[in-house]
Amino acid sequence: MNGVRVAAIASLTPLEELDGDPFLVDTRSQQAMCARWAADQGYVITRQLRAHRLRSDHCALWADVDGGEIDLFVAPNGRILAQALASVSEFTAECERRGVRLELAGFEEPVYTAPSKAGVHRRLSMPTAGYDGC
Repeated sequence: MNGVRVAAIASLTPLEELDGDPFLVDTRSQQAMCARWAADQGYVITRQLRAHRLRSDHCALWADVDGGEIDLFVAPNGRILAQALASVSEFTAECERRGVRLELAGFEEPVYTAPSKAGVHRRLSMPTAGYDGC
């Protein structure tokens, strides 16, 4: 392992969007895509960020960078990044200014069936009831 520490960015999209665009809602699949990308590179995910239209200067994005705990950001794809951040161009500029890489995993999005959408719905709608998502 080469010691590169990665923050994975996922889109925190309301459950109401599940039928129209399940991947935007399915943070578990988004994070898994980022983890797969990181593992393929020999990197390790050290932070998972879930955001919806987060401003590029928000401290949640930069605290671990400033603390020396994050070397790069990865998002599943540009569509998810655009949903997670208020401005991808401003975030990209801030990454460049700070010398932090930004990568996109770029894998195919999963195909969702009625049962897989139901599983996402169950997992996201019952987190306090002890449901573990299995």
